[in-house]
Amino acid sequence: MINRELIRSKVVQICYSFAQNEGRNPKVAEQELSLSFSKAYEMYMLLLLLLTEVGRVAERMYDVRVKRAERLGEDTPHNPKFVQNRFMKQLECNSTLLSYRETLSDDFFNAEYERNLWSRIENSDYFNAYMTSGKSSYEEDRDIYRAIYRNEICNNENLDGMFEDLGLYWNDDKTIVDTFVLKTINKFTPDSTEEQELMPEFRYPEDREFATALLNHTLANVAYYDQLIADHTRNWELERVALMDRIIMRVALAEIICFPEIPVGVSINEYVELAKVYSTPKSWRYVNGTLDNISKKLLLQNKIVKSVK
Repeated sequence: MINRELIRSKVVQICYSFAQNEGRNPKVAEQELSLSFSKAYEMYMLLLLLLTEVGRVAERMYDVRVKRAERLGEDTPHNPKFVQNRFMKQLECNSTLLSYRETLSDDFFNAEYERNLWSRIENSDYFNAYMTSGKSSYEEDRDIYRAIYRNEICNNENLDGMFEDLGLYWNDDKTIVDTFVLKTINKFTPDSTEEQELMPEFRYPEDREFATALLNHTLANVAYYDQLIADHTRNWELERVALMDRIIMRVALAEIICFPEIPVGVSINEYVELAKVYSTPKSWRYVNGTLDNISKKLLLQNKIVKSVK
C-alpha cells in the first residue's frame, strides 16, 4: 500500500520534526518513520472496517424495522437489497480484515458517528437510486460501496478529527489512503473468497529500504545539502529560506545524489509537488528552480551519476 509518494511525504515530515528538535538521535527519527508507516497502514485497515460497520448498522436497523412491522401488524415490505449486498458479505468475511478486527476493542468505533453516517447514507439520492433501481448485480453492489466511500468518508471533517485524535501522523495521510481503499474495493470480483488479498503494508518490499536510506542520507548530509542550496540561492542568505523549503530540498538532493536508478526529473517533480502541499504558494517555483540548477551543475561535475535502463 505504502508507495514512494507517501514515503517522500513521510520523510519530509520526519526531517522537519527532527530539525525543530536539536540534539535528537537519528535512530529516533528512523523509529518515528517506521511508526508513521504503521499508522498509515492501520488507517487503511480501519477505513475498510468502517465499511463493514456500515453494513452491520444497516442490518441492525433493518431487523428493528421488520420486527416493529410484525409487532404492529403492518404489511409494508422492507427492502432487503442493501443488507444482502454481495460485496459487503465478502468484505465482512475477509480473513485478513477479521484478524485485524480481533486486535481492536469492541467499542473502537464511535457508535454515534456510525449512526449519523448511516442516516446520511440512507437519506442520500445515490442510495435511493440503488435501492429502487430494479436491478440486482454484483457490480451494482460493489459500486454502491464506492459511492458511500466517496460521498461520506472522503473529505469528512468529523472522521478526520477522530483519526487526528488517535495519532499524530494520521490526518496528513488520509487523502492518499482513501485512494488505496477505493483501489481495494475495485480488486474484489464475484469470485473473491475470504482469502482475497488486501494491500500489503508496502507496495514493494524494497520500498521500506528506500525509505530508511532516504531518511539517513538526508540527516547525515545536512551541511553539504545546505551549502548546495546556499550556493544557488541568489540575493538570499540560507537562514532566510523557509525551513520547510530547506527540508524539502534536502530530501530531494539526498534522492537525486544517492539513488542512481531514479531520474533527476522524476525526483524534482515529486518534491515540487510536496512544496505545493506543505509550503507557501510561491515556494514550489523556488524549489523547482533551485533543484534544477543544482542538479545541472552536479551532473556537469560528474557528482551525480544516473543509471541508464
